[in-house]
Amino acid sequence: MAGVRRRFRNVALFALAMAAIVIPATVSAHIERASYWPDPGVDKNVRGGAGGKVPKARSLASALRTRPVGRTRVVCQPNSMKRLRIAVRRGRRHGFDIRPHDHRSLTRKRARGLMAINRKLRRMCRYHQIQPAVNASRNNDRVVVMPGVYTEPTARSKPTFDPSCDRYEITNDKSQTGAVSYADQYHCPNDQNLIAVLGRRPGTGQDPSPPLTDRHNIPNSGECVRCNLQLEGSGVSADDVIVDAGRVRSRNSGPIAAKKDVGIRADRADGFVLRGMTVRHAEEHDIYVLESDGFLLDRFKTFYGGEYGVLTFVEDHGLIQNCEAVGNGDSGLYPGAGAETGAQRISGAFRYSQEIRNCDSHHNSSGYSGTDGNSVWLHDNNFYDNALGFTTDVFTAPGHPGFPQDSDLIEHNNFYSNNFNVYAADSDVKPTVPVPVGTGMWIAGGNENVVRDNRFYDNWRRGTMLFAVPDATVCGDSDVQVPGCDVTKLSTSYNNRFYGNQMGVAPGGDYEPNGTDFWWDSFVGNTGNCWYQNTGASGHAVTTSPATLPACANGDNPQSSIGTGDAANETELVGCLAALNGGGYDPTTCSWFAAPPKP
Repeated sequence: MAGVRRRFRNVALFALAMAAIVIPATVSAHIERASYWPDPGVDKNVRGGAGGKVPKARSLASALRTRPVGRTRVVCQPNSMKRLRIAVRRGRRHGFDIRPHDHRSLTRKRARGLMAINRKLRRMCRYHQIQPAVNASRNNDRVVVMPGVYTEPTARSKPTFDPSCDRYEITNDKSQTGAVSYADQYHCPNDQNLIAVLGRRPGTGQDPSPPLTDRHNIPNSGECVRCNLQLEGSGVSADDVIVDAGRVRSRNSGPIAAKKDVGIRADRADGFVLRGMTVRHAEEHDIYVLESDGFLLDRFKTFYGGEYGVLTFVEDHGLIQNCEAVGNGDSGLYPGAGAETGAQRISGAFRYSQEIRNCDSHHNSSGYSGTDGNSVWLHDNNFYDNALGFTTDVFTAPGHPGFPQDSDLIEHNNFYSNNFNVYAADSDVKPTVPVPVGTGMWIAGGNENVVRDNRFYDNWRRGTMLFAVPDATVCGDSDVQVPGCDVTKLSTSYNNRFYGNQMGVAPGGDYEPNGTDFWWDSFVGNTGNCWYQNTGASGHAVTTSPATLPACANGDNPQSSIGTGDAANETELVGCLAALNGGGYDPTTCSWFAAPPKP
């Protein structure tokens, strides 16, 4: 879910003992050009190959080697070494945070090694802004950024939506969706972006207009010119190298006063690696990866993006790890429209197109969001102090591929204390999405998802929610359809399993109840949804709405689960969809937008 509003057409939501209801409702969706999943194979035209797998990060020390694969360019500021000495001294005394749940010490040996490497890097420094170093890079190169705050004054000065870039547009992009074409991004990299990594040349042919219905393989894709690029900070932690797209004085808080829509963009940049940096204060997305096969985002932090901390879209072979995402109007982490490698794959063995692990996402509207976020393996993360901890959904903009969402594996995560009322007048985060405050997670129209072995506690409204979204609410205008969407069908939500989760129990064993542990709309005709082997705190039963949820014989008989409708729950959904018609977040018409009382 995301930031540009659009109107549902002919929304048919059924509630028990209720007739079909037609509701024009408003939701949000971020704007993308007509996008395609990249070829998942290895591009052998690049030395060593590009794509086909998650890239491995090269060590910082290897940047000093005289015969590396690729060339190293170093970016620095006059006070980079002073900043590093302060960071090293602080790290030796107090340690440093990879994220709030991962505090580490800085050994004397590592401190000395880091100082020695940076002294050599300082002598190699030829750049004082990051974008020129990226522009000069080619396949397999790397850009090392020494400690400092990088505002990129040259890129900042470039006009946004410069009319001189319009000649690179095609009909099916800017005129229909509002997004600019890849050719526009390539030739005008700082029109929207503070830092842009454009991995491929534009193709020599014509982009299809209208877009192809089959979104596999990027049409008119040019050769790699900046694939396998590694962009990294050389400090003790991500706190030492900061890319700021807005108001520097706000530090890691708001207001953002954004100067560019995107902080760092990697577009068609197969094999991209970003590590050891903080990105903040972009109007839309702090970090944005689009149409790329093979990427690694590691040891990074994002703060106060207008929409997302990290947005990845139509991507494959991705890994996001060791991160912190805070203060975003939509969500901290967003893997949208992931490659169809799960239940809806057209070939090959089942696999996860991307993995997210060891991250803390907190104080956002949503900790995680994934419109049509397919085949994501999400594990060992913490989602807390958000309005909604996790959402995967199908409320999508016209043209987004991947409908319906399917095949996430969500395990060994903590979803707790997601009670941040982002809609309150004094909220320091400006919300751009409608979500139910006080909820650990929801699946808002998704299939074949597995939610197992997680902890859900102290979410004052609900631990989890599952509900159906009829295709008619998603398909879009007649001229820009969502691929795979059919207004005559109900494609979601089927075959979701919730098992082995601990409800209302903190890691230390304390009883911290959710308002209701499991909530389901029991949409008429939905099948295969099962809840089993979930446990509550000692002496406390798991709470559900409806009062009984199908256990499916401990998951062995999913055919026994058939939605029969729940009047109260369907009425809540219908009422809140209707309340959104005007685009407001009025708690008097929809209870989602007020903080519920602590249970």
